Amino acid sequence: MVRMVLPIMLALAVAFPSGSALAQANGKSTKVVLYKDRLAAQWDTVNCVKNVLKFNPLLFFRGEVPIYYEHALSHRISAELAVGITTRNYLGGEFTGDEPDDFSAGTKLIPKISAHVGFRLYLIDDIEPQGTYVQGEFAYLNHSKDIAMKDSTGRVTDQTLRDQSIYNDIRVYFGYQRLSSTSNWLFDAYCGAAFRNRSITQVDERLDLVERTWSYTVVESHDNVPAFFLGVKIGYGF
Repeated sequence: MVRMVLPIMLALAVAFPSGSALAQANGKSTKVVLYKDRLAAQWDTVNCVKNVLKFNPLLFFRGEVPIYYEHALSHRISAELAVGITTRNYLGGEFTGDEPDDFSAGTKLIPKISAHVGFRLYLIDDIEPQGTYVQGEFAYLNHSKDIAMKDSTGRVTDQTLRDQSIYNDIRVYFGYQRLSSTSNWLFDAYCGAAFRNRSITQVDERLDLVERTWSYTVVESHDNVPAFFLGVKIGYGF
């Protein structure tokens, strides 16, 4: 009889801890599912921030003035759109794959439309669009200016040549967005990289000191370069 009882007791001793561990694991899994379901339900029913208007004051020095609109599609995914105009590029350089605009006489900047379309994934669970995120984006920029030709005396004439740089970017950002605890104002800090396709029509203006005449050549080029970004957006949620 003792020989029969011992194996049964050993089997029960092994079975009960395993069942307890399984119950704990299932409990944790259930809590995670319930937490995510509760967040999704709150996002659908609670009056929370789902739309944000933003601007980036630093982009003015890069020759662009866009207005951003972010709309939350769920408690972790949002879409961000932007429309703006291009202006004088004060910085440029290899860091972003573009060139600064010159200030010479006879140069007239032509404002053009810029556009951004992107989707953002927040890496933490929150019912409002905030926290660490990754974002993919397509951007279109057109920097254009007219270069007025000069006569033999150096005076600016009415004849112009169009200098133009068109950029098509595929960008990836990593950033952090945070809503204020006392208001709907927020900040959005980010860094990123891009694959930039450039289509450039460049006007080269030269003065022949011997002949004292101005000459102009137009050079077109198409290439692909990397670009890198670092910035801060300021916005208001509603």
